[in-house]
Amino acid sequence: MKRLQVQLDDELYRRLKEEAHMRGTSMASLIREALKKSLGMRKRRLKDFSFIGAGESEQGELSPVSERHDEALEEAFR
Repeated sequence: MKRLQVQLDDELYRRLKEEAHMRGTSMASLIREALKKSLGMRKRRLKDFSFIGAGESEQGELSPVSERHDEALEEAFR
């Protein structure tokens, strides 16, 4: 990790410090997070995949297909 010195105006510094305190994290961590997001390097989190499991399907007698997927695939190819 590299060290970097950044100058902030008083208002930005105050807001950053306040936000870090509210989140229970460091100001440096918030700055890294904001830069990663701005540069498209944001780390994926579970909440980014909230669409998983959102759909429903007719599973028939092979329910639950999530546990019997090999049998369901075999049946689909018949």
